[in-house]
Amino acid sequence: MALLALIKRLQDIMRNDAGVGGDEQRLSQIIWILFLKVFDDKEKEWEFTKEDYKPVIPEGYRWRDWATSTSVKEQMTGEELIDFVNNKLFKALSGDAIKGEKNEEIYLFTNMSKPALLVKEFMRESSNFMKNGVLLRQVINEFDEIDFNDGGDRHAFNDVYETLLKGLQKNNGEFFTPRAITTFVTDKVDPKIGEKVADFACGTGGFLVDALEHMKRQNPTIEQLDIMQKSFYGVEKKQLPYMLCATNMMLHDIEEPDILHGNSLEQDVRKYTDDEKFDVILMNPPYGGSELEIIQKNFPAELRNSETADLFLIEMMYRLNKNGRCGVVLPDGIMFGSDNSKTAIKRKLVEEFNLHTVIRLPESCFAPYTSITTNLLFFDNNGATTETWFYRFDLPEGQKFSMKKNPITREDFSAIDKWWDNRIEMKDEKENNSMTETWKARKVPISEIISSNYSLDFCGFPKEEKIILSPEETIANFKAERERLNQLMDAKLKAILDLLEV
Repeated sequence: MALLALIKRLQDIMRNDAGVGGDEQRLSQIIWILFLKVFDDKEKEWEFTKEDYKPVIPEGYRWRDWATSTSVKEQMTGEELIDFVNNKLFKALSGDAIKGEKNEEIYLFTNMSKPALLVKEFMRESSNFMKNGVLLRQVINEFDEIDFNDGGDRHAFNDVYETLLKGLQKNNGEFFTPRAITTFVTDKVDPKIGEKVADFACGTGGFLVDALEHMKRQNPTIEQLDIMQKSFYGVEKKQLPYMLCATNMMLHDIEEPDILHGNSLEQDVRKYTDDEKFDVILMNPPYGGSELEIIQKNFPAELRNSETADLFLIEMMYRLNKNGRCGVVLPDGIMFGSDNSKTAIKRKLVEEFNLHTVIRLPESCFAPYTSITTNLLFFDNNGATTETWFYRFDLPEGQKFSMKKNPITREDFSAIDKWWDNRIEMKDEKENNSMTETWKARKVPISEIISSNYSLDFCGFPKEEKIILSPEETIANFKAERERLNQLMDAKLKAILDLLEV
């Protein structure tokens, strides 16, 4: 499959349609078509592999019934196709009534199984933007050629899908976390088969898919594959990424994706039961956002503030099982923020959980969509913090990442991989004695974190700040430095004269 060629064909077709405006509408159009195609291919597979399986979608509304045909002449197209999609397909699969031959209301999709509810919610959240039935038929035909039950086609389309997701890299990276980051975090948290994995702001599902693929590399048995079907849970507030995530999970063989469309922060964290907790939590929560006061009331008074990322960190602590593990991407604000709530959140984190590792990321990881510097925090629920390792991810001089031109890769983390299993402290070299002492990697005892009022701003990126000296100290340092340079000049001059035998 020519990946770029397929994407370009889809874009070119929809650009000619007067009803579709902008990349987001184009992607929304692709997603509902893709979802119905994927769902029907999965149902064909289940009909073959599961005894007495009956398709969820009613006859006449399955992809195979209206989108596929043996010849071009039999294909529904033009105004007929637009009328069917707008007035029958969407209404029927949303669970609404359609008009019968005698103008009576007919409810065709009354199934209330979990897969049926997924289809209904998905279609209620979707829209057909295309107005030209001929162009819509062309888009449908592009997808109809793909067999998602064929290993080669499915693998190739997964690559296409990820390329489509990258097309939404905007709004501060809201929809897409670089794959290198999700994979690195997942590798270090190391979810095991049988563990429950969650992402409460899952976006398009990058962390969940990486956790699934990580488990698949553990050579699961057939019984374990069945367990994995129920191992992944996600919540996404925004419509489009929710739809992308549900489809993404199905593309990766999760038959009934447990992905909810809503705001995970709307529930009181103090009321979560053990059944609502997880063994592994992987997240890149939205940051820079502000939550309403009614949402903040779902958190203990001493912890609450309006910052979305802070509230998600609190939720993660309340929903992590005993001995559970967590990896999260967080902005600098929580690291050195000193207001009462941020300090209280960090106190809770180190007093009740083991914050064992913090990786400081270069600010260009999410460029050009945001310049906010981010960090990777790793903690587990098996006791209080006694010490935390900090590591600064330095780039070669002059190099920067760019999600458009030079995206971060998993190989870029190779130095951290080596350090992770053989941790040593690394002090930065100082150009002169007046510069502040800094570290690339350092083990910080909990006593020092507490004495700094729970600041986590260790091993930060070098600043041009210098120690402010008194006039007397400045003059003394100047004299000492002048003496050092004079001695160095004398030594160099002597070496030259010796070479010239003068």
